[in-house]
Amino acid sequence: MPKYSEVAWERAMKVQEVILRAMAKRITWGQAAEIIGISDRSMRRWRQRYEEHGYDGLFDRRRGKPSPKRVPLEEAEEVLRLYQEKYADLNVRHFHEKLGEEHGIKLSYTWVKLALQGAGLVKKGRKRGVHRKRRPRRPLPGMLLHLDGSEHRWFQDNRWYDLIEVLDDATSETYYAQLVEEESTRTVMAGLREVIERKGRFCALYSDRASHFFHTPAAGGPVSRERLSQVGRALQGLGIQMIAAYSPQARGRSERRFGTWQGRLPQELRLAQITGVEEANRFLREHYIGEMNRKFSVPAAQTGHAFIPVRGQDLDHIFSVQQERAVAQDNTVRLGDRTWQIAPTPWRGTLAGCRVTICEHLDGRITIVYGPHVVGCYAATGEVLAKAQNTRPPRCGNDAPRKARKTPKASFPPFPPRLEIRHQPPDSHIPTATTTPAVALKIVQEKKNQNRTDHVL
Repeated sequence: MPKYSEVAWERAMKVQEVILRAMAKRITWGQAAEIIGISDRSMRRWRQRYEEHGYDGLFDRRRGKPSPKRVPLEEAEEVLRLYQEKYADLNVRHFHEKLGEEHGIKLSYTWVKLALQGAGLVKKGRKRGVHRKRRPRRPLPGMLLHLDGSEHRWFQDNRWYDLIEVLDDATSETYYAQLVEEESTRTVMAGLREVIERKGRFCALYSDRASHFFHTPAAGGPVSRERLSQVGRALQGLGIQMIAAYSPQARGRSERRFGTWQGRLPQELRLAQITGVEEANRFLREHYIGEMNRKFSVPAAQTGHAFIPVRGQDLDHIFSVQQERAVAQDNTVRLGDRTWQIAPTPWRGTLAGCRVTICEHLDGRITIVYGPHVVGCYAATGEVLAKAQNTRPPRCGNDAPRKARKTPKASFPPFPPRLEIRHQPPDSHIPTATTTPAVALKIVQEKKNQNRTDHVL
């Protein structure tokens, strides 16, 4: 009995099980053929072979025999020799044509390609990607913004910098573009804050899954919607949706724009004789961002925009790196290797044991917030900038409160009000004290009679 592999034995046992079920009338022979994956005619042959030879009749009789279509060894060696010695710089399609035209070797293109790849003479092609559909632009500016960074040698030397760009999806207009040492939480927050201050609050932000945008529990997996990054917390406070891209192709619009930046900006900086980051950022703000928008922006599908003005919200507090800490018994707060002393407050005896929020602002200032109260404001070096305020937003440094203007006190009438009766001089016909009582009585009586007569008339 010939030797068969374990895979062949396993398949034969499965085929036997299906045939036995068909013989027991539990399934039809047509259903058995469909389960095995053969035609009805082949199923009848397999049934006859099983009745005559048992298990041996169910094995594939081609096993152990060479295929009649196998390429001879001498011909395969000739193909590999020709490619190595004469056609090493030809691609596979060109080499396949030369084999038939110049040497009369009639082999399929697939066999030649697989043979060259198997011998290590040709690199294997990339796996074909999934079919992708072009995503239409948003109809209004401000509905979706792209934010990404591109690392490149922007000064055409050994220095590497990141170019951070904020791009509108509807018009491909660049709202912000700056060179930074590294794309990080603070540099991204600085760009978003500037766009929101100039344009207003937008609807959604599209970015990659970098750690300063999202927290990803598993590498390559979905992002966490519960655990927010500093940027995610800031945008959530403004009501801006964050959309994560799971492939570079999904961010094709911003990726193609960075190709344009890398092909133009280094040459423009060289022509302008700019070699420093600060000069380059000034050149971008004052000149080149406008030029890029004039050349590559497109009109939106609809008129208007979706930006909303930001009123009543402290962007300086929102776009800060915030950490929660507990106050020690000596009313100090520690973050890393830095310690801040909290001054006494008039509304609470001590803050020991309370949870406070340490806000590291983009300009280097530090504010410590407890509920609605700012209990400390410090410079980056640790110096106290102002006394504790009662409510947010923090006012320290350049934002110190203005001196109160002196206003004149308002005059109010006395309480209770006095009844002032104006003195009127007596009538000339009323007798004075020198008149005798009899004469005075007579005058009064005449006055009454005159009043009665006037009333009757």
